[in-house]
Amino acid sequence: MKIRLDSRTVLRALGATLAAVAITLTLDALGASSTTAGMTFLVIVVWTATRVGIRISLYVAVLCAILFEYYFLPPYHSIRMASGAEWVAVITFVLSSIVAGRVSERARSQASQAEQRREEIDRLYTLSQDMMLREDTATLTRDLPGLLERIFGLERVVLYMRDQEKFHFSADGIGDELLATLRQQSRAESSLATTIDGFEAHALLVGSRSVGALAWRPAGLSRELATAVCAQAAIALTRAMAIEANARLEASRQSERLRAALIDSLTHELRTPLTSIRAAATTLMEPTGLDDVTRLDLAAIVDEEASRLDHLIGEAVEMAEIDSKVLKLNEQPHHPLSLLRNSVDQSRSVLSKHTVEIEPGDDDAPALFDAHLLGRVLRHLLENAARYSPPGSRIVLRSQRTPGRLEFSVSDNGAGIEPADLPFIFEKFHRGRKAAKFGKGSGMGLAIARALLRAHGGAIEAASTLGEGATFRFWIPLKQESVPEEVSHPAGAVAHDLRT
Repeated sequence: MKIRLDSRTVLRALGATLAAVAITLTLDALGASSTTAGMTFLVIVVWTATRVGIRISLYVAVLCAILFEYYFLPPYHSIRMASGAEWVAVITFVLSSIVAGRVSERARSQASQAEQRREEIDRLYTLSQDMMLREDTATLTRDLPGLLERIFGLERVVLYMRDQEKFHFSADGIGDELLATLRQQSRAESSLATTIDGFEAHALLVGSRSVGALAWRPAGLSRELATAVCAQAAIALTRAMAIEANARLEASRQSERLRAALIDSLTHELRTPLTSIRAAATTLMEPTGLDDVTRLDLAAIVDEEASRLDHLIGEAVEMAEIDSKVLKLNEQPHHPLSLLRNSVDQSRSVLSKHTVEIEPGDDDAPALFDAHLLGRVLRHLLENAARYSPPGSRIVLRSQRTPGRLEFSVSDNGAGIEPADLPFIFEKFHRGRKAAKFGKGSGMGLAIARALLRAHGGAIEAASTLGEGATFRFWIPLKQESVPEEVSHPAGAVAHDLRT
């Protein structure tokens, strides 16, 4: 690199010499005066200082002074100054050339520094924009070394996070001594750099608090740029950690509010059937004043409310299982038609006043899924359909295969869902504006169905037209599995008239 720089300097000096000689010969041939020649030589010196630096310009100034004396001061074509005025002219020319060269060099240096600062600001802006796109701490800490390496043209970058006690590298092959230095640097209270193994290490400070340390190689960034890079990185990391902490706090608050809402809702829902049961039981205990019809009615109330109480407790247990994430999939090969039939049979009591039709798809080949979980989803949807559709109406269950999916749907001819309620029907405890007139409910059924499907890797959606009914469509990833032929089922529509 040094030889290349010397060769370049020699070439520049040679070029400047040839240019000065050529201009001198041209001026001499044109018979230019000493004033014109002096101004021309001064321009050459200034231009040289602006383009190639002060060293070459000083050489050119001396060369031009010699040429000026030889060609344009009497006695001509000799380097001999006959009077004091000639000495003054030459010295004045040399000093003017040096001063002009210094001024031009300073202007060139300032312009170069300004351009360098502009480039640094552009790189800092690019870094800040890229870091802003990574709001979570894990992604930012993983990508930050690579960002610094790419944006600032570095060879290696190492990031140490003090709270996590974890290192992140842009490339492997980092020595243990550097890692120990980074740990020590992260405890520093100032941003002074430490150099080791060609790396420049800085503490990442936000105020007086250190969030870690950063090191890069080669140590070629200016002090101002290095300070700005570390400050930006520290602020971005602190921001990401603050966002995550705030998200965890908000999630904790939401969980606490949800827990309180669950307790309030369950308390209210459980007290209602218990009150009815107690009132009926107290009346039944009266020794006199009750005929057989009244006793049967009160016994029916006890049975109905006890069933409702059992249903509420079951939903609460389901939600507790889901929230505690203890659900485990038991995927076995099953026919979709068998799942639909079994779900209808298990929901016979709630579907007793409706006609249920099952429309299996053209392909009823077995697939891998948890029949127990999907059966629970279908029972929740069937219960909803029976509650919100009039007696004697039709409920249709369908299954079909699409690329990569096994889809099911439950459709009814009920009142439909209000458009304002549709985006929220799968939220816990949400009940539509008109839900109260269709009977009592906890508002947990659809939330449970969605959570069960998510555990299965699927999803659910609803579509509705007011006055015409609603359709709930859900899907799970399709996993095919062969089963013995004797468990196959015929395809085609199957109608179940469950009306009493």
